[in-house]
Amino acid sequence: MPNLKDIKNRIKSVESTKKITRAMKMVAAAKVKRAETTVKVSRPFTQELNTMFSKLLNSVGQYSASTLKISHAIDNYPALLNVREIKSVALLVITSNKGLAGAYNANVVRKTINTIYEYKKQGIKTSLFIVGQKGISALKRKCKELDCTIEKTYLSIANNPTGEGAYMIAEDLTEYYVEHRIDKIEVITTRFKNMMSYFIENWTVIPLKGINDDVERLHDNIIEPLMEFEPDMHHILQKLVPMYVTNIIFQSLLEAQASELASRMTAMSAATSNAEKMIKELSIEYNKSRQAAITQEIVEVVSGANAQID
Repeated sequence: MPNLKDIKNRIKSVESTKKITRAMKMVAAAKVKRAETTVKVSRPFTQELNTMFSKLLNSVGQYSASTLKISHAIDNYPALLNVREIKSVALLVITSNKGLAGAYNANVVRKTINTIYEYKKQGIKTSLFIVGQKGISALKRKCKELDCTIEKTYLSIANNPTGEGAYMIAEDLTEYYVEHRIDKIEVITTRFKNMMSYFIENWTVIPLKGINDDVERLHDNIIEPLMEFEPDMHHILQKLVPMYVTNIIFQSLLEAQASELASRMTAMSAATSNAEKMIKELSIEYNKSRQAAITQEIVEVVSGANAQID
């Protein structure tokens, strides 16, 4: 017969866990609503910026930096538009600082490892730029056997995605590209779909591309107007390229944050339900054991009384 005290202690322990998971669920639910709104508001701007950027590149002839003042690598747009043979790839991996988010971080890390394997088969080296403590901890162990290096890590940005943080990451990535330390940059992130699901995606950031599939289809049906540049196309591109690169990274951070919070809310909801189910089962077991103990005591009392009568 199970010990009543042990069962009671287990019930108290599960009840404490339930309080924690319920509180975390409520916090995640409050945050994910704001994150969802932010993502949905930012998507039209990102889409329009990508379309405008693609159209602009198709209207520009030769790229030149001779008349430009370049103080940072991200301002050197001709170098960022230069497509060369890919020998080394940088992966910007976006994870979270905290766990208890279901399989969110594990899925991103798994996608990263598979991507590294694919590039390794092609003889291409990979360098990692990791956002979030969970990604750093998981990939630090894997990098030794995968023959990849962790170049930069970012912790605070995972908790609070900002334009300034995205620009800082963009500066680091473009500096590596302009210095020919890497030949391609991809972002491994999650695209938020709804409260219950998300998609893990690879976004190519650099080298910058001109027309994309959507714009190609657009050009098939619409005659594009002639574009004039003032003061000139090179100065406009020098302003637009940093905005374009930074916005891709910022959008990926927003998508990842919304996906993480949604995954945590779902995981904590499931954990709370499981705790309630376990408490119910333990309560039934406790009542059965208590009833058996009382029955046993009654049997012993009756048996004792009968023995005295005899």
